[in-house]
Amino acid sequence: MPKQNISSSRSLAVLIDADNASPSIINGLLAEVASYGTASVKRIYGDWTKPQLNGWKDQLLQHSIQPIQQFGYTTGKNATDSAMIIDAMDLLYTGRFEGFCIVSSDSDFTRLAARIREQGLTVLGFGQDKTPPPFVAACDKFIYTKVLTATDDKTTATIPIKQSKELRQNNKLVNLIDAALKASTPEESDWAHLGAVGSFMNKQSPEFDSRNYGYPKLSSLIEAIGLYDLDRSEKLLRVRRKPKQKKV
Repeated sequence: MPKQNISSSRSLAVLIDADNASPSIINGLLAEVASYGTASVKRIYGDWTKPQLNGWKDQLLQHSIQPIQQFGYTTGKNATDSAMIIDAMDLLYTGRFEGFCIVSSDSDFTRLAARIREQGLTVLGFGQDKTPPPFVAACDKFIYTKVLTATDDKTTATIPIKQSKELRQNNKLVNLIDAALKASTPEESDWAHLGAVGSFMNKQSPEFDSRNYGYPKLSSLIEAIGLYDLDRSEKLLRVRRKPKQKKV
């Protein structure tokens, strides 16, 4: 997928909610972050006295992630979220970062993501399928962690490839592509550049990712749907809706 509004040289702060993320994602997560920018800060938050977080401990030194201890002072209250939010705002006000990566499936970070974007910075969210829609929508781009474990050579997780019929019946997906085509196609042409289509789709639907459907690239997903033509004759890929067949 095209990376939106951020380059590989930009400084990013990566903040991980250990209570809401699995250590199995770490290799895929850091590889994904690297494609958007440089992880200048990597912090992970949790109560490290609890055995539930033992799986993370082996990853901390290996990937130079700084653990932040946060005791659960009150039952039913998530002190980890509060610590992450406070640190995020402190980092925001340093002016040293151009983007934040928030790794959690918790809706408590919705306002944080919105506030960072209000400052003109990019917010990348990472979480499970169960992540509440408001948090997803508050991010510039939201990546479901299932695609991170599926691309990690150390895991056996895979995402089933959705076939053409199922893709065509996905009205949300087809309508999103059609809207992107309409917005990206010049008046004098039937074709739109695939990069422009992908950019529009990401802006309209932060959680869109061709990998969620089992396809590594947008071009392969669009081709699999069977409703669109791809033109590979030029340097930049072009796409259009297939012309309607005239009845004989």
